[in-house]
Amino acid sequence: MKLVVRVIEGRNLPPMDPNGLSDPYVRLQLGKQRFRTKVIKKSLNPKWDEEFSFRVEDLNEELVISVMDEDKFFNDDFMGQLRVPVSLVFEEDIKSLGTAWYTLTPKSKKFKNKESGEIRLHIYFSQKSASVESNVNGDLLFHPRKLADSATESPSRSSTGHSSSSSPLREDIVSAKDEKSGTQKTLTGRIAQIFNKSSDMSSTPSRRSIDSDQSEISKAEISEITTEDQSTPQSTNETFEEAMRKMQSADQGSEIPSNLPLGVFIDQHYIIAPEDLNKFLFSSESDFLKSLTEIQGNTELQIGPWKFENGGESFKRLVTYVKAPSKLIKAVKAYEEHTYLKADGKNFAVLASVSTPDVMYGSTFRVEVLYVITPGPELPSEEQCSRLVVSWRMNFLQSTMVKGMIENGARQGMKESFQQYADLLSQTVKPFDLKDLSSGKEQALASLHAEPQSDWKLAVQYFANFTVVSTIFMGLYVLVHIWLAAPSTIQGLEFVGLDLPDTIGEFVVCAVLVLQGERMLRLISRFIQARARKGSDHGIKAQGDGWLLTVALIEGSNLASVDSSGFSDPYVVFTCNGKTRTSSIKFQKSNPLWNEIFEFDAMDDPPSVLDVEVYDFDGPFDEAASLGHAEINFLKANISDLADIWVPLEGNLALAVQSKLHLRIFLDNTRAGNVAKEYLNKMEKEVGKKINLRSPQTNSAFQKLFGLPPEEFLINDFTCHLKRKMVLQGRLFLSARIIGFHANLFGKKTNFFFLWEDIEDIQVIPPTFSSMGSPIIVITLRPGRGTDARHGAKTQDQQGRLKFHFQSFVSFGVAHRTIMALWKARSLSPEQKIKVVEEESDTKSLISEESGGSLLGLDDVSMSEIYSCALPIPASFLMELFSGGELDRRVMEKSGCLNYSYTPWVSENKDISERAVYYKFEKRVSSYKGEVTSTQQRSPLLDGKGWLVEEVMNIHGVPLGDHFNIHLRYQIEDSPPKAKGCRVQVLFGLEWLKSTKNQKRITKNIQQNLQERLKVTFSLAEKELLPK
Repeated sequence: MKLVVRVIEGRNLPPMDPNGLSDPYVRLQLGKQRFRTKVIKKSLNPKWDEEFSFRVEDLNEELVISVMDEDKFFNDDFMGQLRVPVSLVFEEDIKSLGTAWYTLTPKSKKFKNKESGEIRLHIYFSQKSASVESNVNGDLLFHPRKLADSATESPSRSSTGHSSSSSPLREDIVSAKDEKSGTQKTLTGRIAQIFNKSSDMSSTPSRRSIDSDQSEISKAEISEITTEDQSTPQSTNETFEEAMRKMQSADQGSEIPSNLPLGVFIDQHYIIAPEDLNKFLFSSESDFLKSLTEIQGNTELQIGPWKFENGGESFKRLVTYVKAPSKLIKAVKAYEEHTYLKADGKNFAVLASVSTPDVMYGSTFRVEVLYVITPGPELPSEEQCSRLVVSWRMNFLQSTMVKGMIENGARQGMKESFQQYADLLSQTVKPFDLKDLSSGKEQALASLHAEPQSDWKLAVQYFANFTVVSTIFMGLYVLVHIWLAAPSTIQGLEFVGLDLPDTIGEFVVCAVLVLQGERMLRLISRFIQARARKGSDHGIKAQGDGWLLTVALIEGSNLASVDSSGFSDPYVVFTCNGKTRTSSIKFQKSNPLWNEIFEFDAMDDPPSVLDVEVYDFDGPFDEAASLGHAEINFLKANISDLADIWVPLEGNLALAVQSKLHLRIFLDNTRAGNVAKEYLNKMEKEVGKKINLRSPQTNSAFQKLFGLPPEEFLINDFTCHLKRKMVLQGRLFLSARIIGFHANLFGKKTNFFFLWEDIEDIQVIPPTFSSMGSPIIVITLRPGRGTDARHGAKTQDQQGRLKFHFQSFVSFGVAHRTIMALWKARSLSPEQKIKVVEEESDTKSLISEESGGSLLGLDDVSMSEIYSCALPIPASFLMELFSGGELDRRVMEKSGCLNYSYTPWVSENKDISERAVYYKFEKRVSSYKGEVTSTQQRSPLLDGKGWLVEEVMNIHGVPLGDHFNIHLRYQIEDSPPKAKGCRVQVLFGLEWLKSTKNQKRITKNIQQNLQERLKVTFSLAEKELLPK
């Protein structure tokens, strides 16, 4: 028998974090069985909607439910708990406590009066067989043939739906004759008590006393909590169409769910309206699932009715079937649940969940498949079309060593099934390809014709207003008056030819006539200027070879007005990579129709964003007023989706009336595959270092990591640390359009990127103790930019500019030069580039020049021999001292280095590798116990008979340690064949960063100390390696 607990939601939970919120999750325990829900970030009223199943062996056990707050760096905080005796659920007539709110209580009686919030649960006994104990999310077409190697069963956790089918209870009933009077503790004893009512049991089962302070539920409370929803899905007689209309009216403009991470099985356009495709695939009256079941050889298909649950918040149905047997696995029963995530009449999203508990390890994972139906581009035939995207992911509820095997098996099976799914759908609904639709973009733009505008018609439309009419009337009135009136006599200061107003009334009339005349002249001037621009940039063909951007401006909707007329004179300005295109002006329109096409000349660099600004030509102060703006990010949008798109405008005026623009955008690259290579060649000249073209697999992984389009390519990546409140080690990725950071620390991923155009300034801070002797690159973004990367910023100033700190680069020089070169190429004007070059000259002392000789700059330091010896060990053996292995660590620790750590060797040039090293001195080595951060480089000698190791050391925590750097050069070369060994020569030099009168004293002290350490180090290495 199974005890099923459905954790629905919580409310009024106590805040546990400094931001006044919590990250709550629920932990459930019955005996030794433990489960937990997902974590809901930053919420005091979380919704989990998850279901768990427990095996019950003792009815005197208690179900303990604890609500916890997740903490990243410390122990999770306790928020409240609830204790429910299992016997209390079993003794109910319907074996269920229903759906109810339960009050959480503190863990200790000392906090008895503390509010801990409430949790909504549905607790009941399930008499279904083990075959339905797990309801794992997935797809109706999930193919489990590859799962045969998994072989463990565990208590199941299921999704929110309930199976509509049940199997008989398979528990042995213990005869009443074998039962003794008194307490009965076993589950079989309880069942025997129910089914053998005639037995002469002399006493009732004893119950554990219920302490109200521990939030245990008394039987008297049942009458209160069972009055709420009894967990049975709300039955409805509504048709599928009525339910869709109900969901459409309840939709609050939620976003369409993004594709699930494990991949896309179907991404196809079909010539059918979105609502019709949704009905065909998911309506209960549709025969699509039945036909699919027959094709795949499945049997016993049962399609449950669609039902509203949780007070109409969710719309679900359950589908069960028996999956056809394969070569590796027998026929298994699958339980699938469909849940609508969105239905607004045009966009539909359905999450499918499948459970196959009969397969081995079937209760340890769930598969989730997302069906998304959205409107497709406009067809020349004016038929409606839809886009269907099917993506999937796997959710492992418990860890397993065969996770990869299960995932690969599921992928292969689902790939075959969805191929059959697509084939069957194509037999009924006609698919089409966007390439066939437009033959590029010519057909999509061929139907667009700019609306012919007659100057006389526009003049009548523009001048038909009160100002013009009243001015004409007043002018005619004055002319008639002059014609009828007799000339007045000259008086006052008047003379022949000058007739001044004789009264205040005449003065006011004259003033009104002058003002009206001025307004009339201004209107005429604006009209003439606007008509002079009537051609705009429409129809101008793009020139050159490279990235070609074409924008078709079709129409606007609900454009705002800045005056009392309710209309505006809008025009649109498009800006991309510093180039602009301007549309014509539409007079007195709130829903203007343009049908104009704009082409940008070929760009060498791939564009990142297209800025769209809508202006009113006739503003309130004779200036163009902004009616709204939008930004189209080519890195976040699919190019095919931009072929026909309505873009919502932002801004106070636009948001008030929900203004939109209808655009068609096409981005083509005429250089095809040469673009990456040409761009890298150009960057090599700026960086001064060879940049290799990455493999397609590497570029594909980079694109997937940050969700970038296929045309984005990786230029370089560096290991570094991101400085926030805590230092986070990861990798910095550089491409033509973005700079991104990725880290995966103990399973917690940090991932963000921003555009080069978003960067306002890049500065270099000298090395500090906290940066392990490495300079810090500080990147400052423009105000309001990079909001998606806010979680990676160290600070934000009062102007809203985010600042990112990157440090501890293994190769700072190459990283800095590459970043500066890409930034200058993308976002700086020629004047700004000159300024940056001047500023760079002030920071050259911070950057290790890595071309022309030693990459660490050792050639600039005077070197002298400090130690030499001959060892009976081959040079290749002795190099293990610098390999980063166990010998390296053991020798360094024995020579007086504590907390010794290092980074892996990273190849910087063809034969040169680098790594960073960190350790502390023992007191016997240095009385100050200073810390050392160093960068080491190794390279083979020119004759190939040895190695050269160069090292730059920074010492922290000692007097005057910031005044110098220590430079060492280890030359290890094989002795002649007869000598059988190697010769070691160590050169030493000091690079003074600041002057001091104690230079000679410091140099002598360091030289003596190093000689002793080197002698100890190589003697220890000889002892360790000699047996080899």
